Amino acid sequence: MNDITIRDTQRQVDEWIKTYGVRYFNELTNMVCLTEEVGELARVMARKYGDQSLKDGETDGNLSDEMADVLWVLICLANQTGVDLTDAFVRNLEKKTKRDRERHVGNRKL
Repeated sequence: MNDITIRDTQRQVDEWIKTYGVRYFNELTNMVCLTEEVGELARVMARKYGDQSLKDGETDGNLSDEMADVLWVLICLANQTGVDLTDAFVRNLEKKTKRDRERHVGNRKL
């Protein structure tokens, strides 16, 4: 499998949408789709790692596929709102590092 960057992934999703998807759903529709996909991921997590058991006829789901669905819609939202996720992630990591440098080290709960 090829290693790809977040920026490459944003480009690939944009090319796929323009080639096969006709156009992006509007931002609010994609926000609802993201919420739906997170719910599907949550269901798999609850069954696999939580206390919930599978319902009759329900499969345990595909964790990696559900995570990829969440990532796909998040990338769609980033593309259509002009967010460069690479830059955003770097800035966010810097913020967290500055803010939480010592916070978790001294946490007895961890």
